[in-house]
Amino acid sequence: MWYTYVLKSLKDKNLYVGFSKDLRVRIKEHKTGKVPATKSRLPLESVYYEACLDEKKAVKREKYFKSGFGRKFLKARI
Repeated sequence: MWYTYVLKSLKDKNLYVGFSKDLRVRIKEHKTGKVPATKSRLPLESVYYEACLDEKKAVKREKYFKSGFGRKFLKARI
């Protein structure tokens, strides 16, 4: 399984969207400051994720969440 996930910065309230094969490990890396893209936005909260059957679908979902329609979808869900 692959996962598309959304983290929320408790510092600036912005969302970060990513994908990973190992969701638990990746979120732990984010929360401990090991990911440069989110290091300055700590602390982070995991607010949403979806499981996908393959990497292509997870990447496609990540791109959707980063689009205007995807951001609207996430706002309605979170």
